Amino acid sequence: MRLAINIDHVATLRNARGGKEPNPIEAAKICEEAGAEGIVCHLREDRRHITDDDVYLLRRTVRTKLDLEMAATDEIVRIALDVKPELATLVPERRQELTTEGGLDVKARRSYLADVIKEMHAKNIAVSLFVNPLPEHIEISKEIGADFIEIHTGEYAEATTEKQQREELVRVQRAARLGKSLGLGVNAGHGLNYINIPPIAAIGDIDEVSIGHAIISHAMFVGLDRAVREMLDLVQGK
Repeated sequence: MRLAINIDHVATLRNARGGKEPNPIEAAKICEEAGAEGIVCHLREDRRHITDDDVYLLRRTVRTKLDLEMAATDEIVRIALDVKPELATLVPERRQELTTEGGLDVKARRSYLADVIKEMHAKNIAVSLFVNPLPEHIEISKEIGADFIEIHTGEYAEATTEKQQREELVRVQRAARLGKSLGLGVNAGHGLNYINIPPIAAIGDIDEVSIGHAIISHAMFVGLDRAVREMLDLVQGK
């Protein structure tokens, strides 16, 4: 299983004070050197953390894979088509939310998302849809041309009882299995941390996990290189 690291909250800290530190571009380099196989950033409509300049600098410096998380708005789609990340992960977005709260409603936005996917493919950009572990939404993702799904693991991560966590884990397992059976690449993310990652890492049908907040938080105490390597060991079952 691969580990991709979301560096948004390095930019959050930078923006809290203004200026240039800490530098998310430098953070991305450290993550790659420590073994991450992808860098994730979310260019939000309100630019609350990652900025346009960050995205263009990351495009020039990331050596593994740049995964641009984005709402499928006209403005952000135009930027993505210009930047040409290896992967565009389409996510829902509400200005008031602290973080992405759930998967895309691919059923309601089927036609529009299909058009965006075609635009991305014309620029050789692979597309992932961030979806809840719902069979119908995974099947629609395949039908409209997505290359990947990213399974929303938030309900698993936020489960308050062992029973609920087991039930949510089963949902993720089944969603990953279905995605694989349809020929999709399968990623997973949201709310994953050093405690809850092992059961997800044991799911063979998941190709990659995307983790950000937990790693950046841990890095405040142990440094970013060590925080990445510790998570990588867990993801790879070491």
